Amino acid sequence: MLATFSIIIPVFNEERAIAATLSSLLSYLSTKEWKVDVMVINDGSTDGTLEKLQEFGEKIKIISHPYNKGYGAAIKTGVRASMSDWVLTFDGDGQHRFNSLDDLIAEISSYELIIGARTNGYKGPWLRQPGKKILHWLAEYLVQAKIPDLNSGLRLAKKDLMQKYLHLFPNGYSLSSTSTLAFLKDGQNVKFVPIEITQRQGGKSAVNLKDGFKTIMLMLRLIMLFSPLRVFAPVSFLLLFLFFVSFVYDIILLNLTDTTVLLLVTGLLIFFFGLLADQIAALRRETDA
Repeated sequence: MLATFSIIIPVFNEERAIAATLSSLLSYLSTKEWKVDVMVINDGSTDGTLEKLQEFGEKIKIISHPYNKGYGAAIKTGVRASMSDWVLTFDGDGQHRFNSLDDLIAEISSYELIIGARTNGYKGPWLRQPGKKILHWLAEYLVQAKIPDLNSGLRLAKKDLMQKYLHLFPNGYSLSSTSTLAFLKDGQNVKFVPIEITQRQGGKSAVNLKDGFKTIMLMLRLIMLFSPLRVFAPVSFLLLFLFFVSFVYDIILLNLTDTTVLLLVTGLLIFFFGLLADQIAALRRETDA
């Protein structure tokens, strides 16, 4: 196989699981003929994670952040450091099964992004599930396409395209969602491969009361970044429809009301604002990092 791969593993306080995960991964890779390197991004861990990583010596490449920057920031660090054709993100908490790599790599001849779509098993803390479902629905509405798994951490992407979209990606967990939409919205070929996962074995989840607010802000960000007109246009058309109804009613009464004029002006302003926002979003998506 001519293609080269970088496996990027972001870790933060994963001393309980990372050694076993890496040992099993390296053992699995030794049975393959892939041209692959393993990069572990230590995202400012405060436990014994770094010491566990150093035990593997030159078998892996370790890049450490001086403090915790976030899941997305760790992935971006790995992408920038990669010298391979493809980058594969892999969680360090023991939830991914190694045979899933074969299924993803088998699709590289036809696709630019291959995502491991979780079909069963553990899907994260229950507290995240309502927000994830709403975000999932919004994403499918924005791109008008079926998305089996929006934010799976197991994904294989062409490195040059990940580099192209890197400036769009946030530093938090929403990098997975944003990258999925970036590839789909830009017309890249995206494949969802069914995978099974197990319950995470590493550190505790970072879910807290701020997650609800973060989810709302992510929704607004995705709307403005990828499909502003998908929101502005329906609101504008509704106001213009109400204007038409009000205008007909005013004609019958031979009296043009302020409400009718306000509906017309507001509907047109929202529509043209949506057009402007759509053009700005398109320019931002095309801007290089």
